[in-house]
Amino acid sequence: MSDDIQLEICAGSVASALAAQEGGAVRVEFCDNLFEGGTTPSHGAIAAARDRLWITLNVIIRPRGGDFLYDEVEFEVMKRDVLACKKLGADGVVIGLLTADGDVDVDRTRQLVELAAPMQVTFHRAFDVAREPLKALEDVIGAGCNRLLTSGQAPSALEGALLLAELNRIAAGRLAVMPGAGVRANNIGELVKVTGCREFHTSARAPRVSGMRWRNPTVKMGAPGQDEYEILDTFAPLVAEILGNARAALE
Repeated sequence: MSDDIQLEICAGSVASALAAQEGGAVRVEFCDNLFEGGTTPSHGAIAAARDRLWITLNVIIRPRGGDFLYDEVEFEVMKRDVLACKKLGADGVVIGLLTADGDVDVDRTRQLVELAAPMQVTFHRAFDVAREPLKALEDVIGAGCNRLLTSGQAPSALEGALLLAELNRIAAGRLAVMPGAGVRANNIGELVKVTGCREFHTSARAPRVSGMRWRNPTVKMGAPGQDEYEILDTFAPLVAEILGNARAALE
């Protein structure tokens, strides 16, 4: 495993993916609907991102928000989306499937891993609501995943840092353990030191003001309290700052 820091950006738009690239990230996890934890983006968005990125493009395969227990139709959608990502030139996919009892759905995970080949596969934060983290780690490895995105089964990676360190030690290079959730410029240095991990996941977003000159103050389209004239996108200077702070912690 490389001693250098690799930063993955959770990008909810092509603009965010390009900002991740500009800021020095090595990879994007490309999603839609970030307020629901991320769902599969459109094929048009994936194609547009692929045309513009030279860094690694991984696409989340998640047909809806909510839990990670999928019925047969949803699983069929996931399989079709994996094949579509391969056809569109993605470098990898990001998946997470659980059983009703809270274990990793090893059989279906393995099916998607095999379908995705030769693309890489990340198992996402479905892991953080799995019943038994050490068993889940071995299941994810056994299913053939290359990477695990996790907060250490805590609300944030900093709160889950001790479990993250244990997972990283037990994985022993069999897959990359990548802390995510609440990774910020002011805490990534501590995460580097405590966890021993070298790959990290963040959105590095900052608000930008809409270009709309005309605004109707009486009509709201989004969720209560949401400002539709303020857009959250990845901010390239913030990506660079987070990466710089992580690398400084190695010195």
